[in-house]
Amino acid sequence: MSNIGQSPYEALGGEAVLTKVINTFYGYVSEHPDIAHLFPDDLSETKRKQTQFLTQFLGGPTNYTNEHGHPMLRARHMPFAIGQKQAEAWIACMKKALNTHNISGPIYDYLVERLTMTAFHMVNTTNESN
Repeated sequence: MSNIGQSPYEALGGEAVLTKVINTFYGYVSEHPDIAHLFPDDLSETKRKQTQFLTQFLGGPTNYTNEHGHPMLRARHMPFAIGQKQAEAWIACMKKALNTHNISGPIYDYLVERLTMTAFHMVNTTNESN
């Protein structure tokens, strides 16, 4: 983002920064009343897969696809009732995690834009009581 030809993954700071953001993000998720129930109590595997996915999503190594196949995000999230409220909560937690790690400028804007689109793509119900 700051250098021509640099991937978003590189602009963010690579695996070290992404891992910190994901760990912080899931701390916020686990406490959020609108989405905590969608996740397991032990978030270790969730964090690992999310780190793999976002690494690939942002132009880093393709470890997610190598291990799990095509992401098929919407299909993988179908078993969970995800409404607009849950998508908003997810992106709020991500913004908070990015801010916690002082991610700002073009890479912050890029991440929020792309991840907001992705979060709302997961919406599969209009039932907001979930």
